[in-house]
Amino acid sequence: MEMGRCLLSSQLTPLLFSQIPSISLSLAHCRSISCKKYQPQKKKRLLLLHGFGIYTPFFNSSTPSSSSSCTKAVLSPEIPNQKKNYSKVAAESTGPIPFNQLLPVVETAATTGAQVVMEAVNKPRTITYKGLTDLVTETDKMSEAAILEVVKKNFSDHLILGEEGGLIGDSSSDYLWCIDPLDGTTNFAHCYPSFGVSVGVLFRGKPAAAAVVEFVGGPMCWNTRIFSAVSGGGAFCNGQKIHASLTDKVEQSLLVTGFGYEHDDAWATNIDLFKEFTDVSRGVRRLGAAAVDMCHVALGIVEAYWEYRLKPWDMAAGVLIVEEAGGVVSCMDGEIFCVFDRSVLVSNGVLHAQLLERIGPATEKLKKKGIDFSLWFKPENYRTEL
Repeated sequence: MEMGRCLLSSQLTPLLFSQIPSISLSLAHCRSISCKKYQPQKKKRLLLLHGFGIYTPFFNSSTPSSSSSCTKAVLSPEIPNQKKNYSKVAAESTGPIPFNQLLPVVETAATTGAQVVMEAVNKPRTITYKGLTDLVTETDKMSEAAILEVVKKNFSDHLILGEEGGLIGDSSSDYLWCIDPLDGTTNFAHCYPSFGVSVGVLFRGKPAAAAVVEFVGGPMCWNTRIFSAVSGGGAFCNGQKIHASLTDKVEQSLLVTGFGYEHDDAWATNIDLFKEFTDVSRGVRRLGAAAVDMCHVALGIVEAYWEYRLKPWDMAAGVLIVEEAGGVVSCMDGEIFCVFDRSVLVSNGVLHAQLLERIGPATEKLKKKGIDFSLWFKPENYRTEL
């Protein structure tokens, strides 16, 4: 089956992931990470070039590879990165675990969770509620259990933060896995095609490796595509290198945002921002799956995404994928971002300052009202470089 081809049957077909070819990476390491005020770096950065290859086998390996692969990633030509003067949020490396050992496990964990979701996508849902409108399904729990099994089998001493299961493992570990087993549960419950599985790994508090499996299509033609990134290794979709868009005008941009379940001051402020940017851009979308939204920025099909009140499992994978695709990440008040923060703005980088001209002051007003923007959560005893 080729990705993107409609399955003309109401019967569920087995999960098929597109075949991933060997990936040849040649990337620049540009590092300058802290949690201080967001501002361009004054010192010239050291450019270290690395060349390496990755191959991660996918499930259903018997599926023949084809030159006419499904759903192609949006590719941009190689250009000089004009956004290197922004502080990075990624880890400087994957630590003592080599990237070619860590990333395959991250991808396997995400695709294993996605198998569980695919098996359930056309079946009746068992839905419960964490809040008035905050859904959780049995599929969320089963996907997380499958992901945990993969992680524990390979790295039994790592710390894990899952949306459904909370914090487990060794808090003295340098590695923290942030798992969203079904990002966009409400969309999944309605068979609306904007949901996915997100797995991000932090090394000492900073994103080091990531994979997001996005579900595309819809009823009777479900399929998937996988986004992945490793610190300093670029961003990929279905094995092809991707780059954020080069759009440099807000009025020519397509933007994305999200709204939490609490209809409080932050929610009202973002409603106002939604209106403002709708007036000055080509449009603002609200799709309902943070990790997927960020991957769309990395893919170059939208220019920016922002949201208040996200959690580490919502952001850990997506922010790394955006940054490795040449984009920029900050908090919504303009400060340098870390995964434990309570707001995020990701963009193609070219538009970042223009977006902050509106988003920054709105967020500062919230802070003056006493809205808490301190770090949401950092596991006790977990070592970070923040």
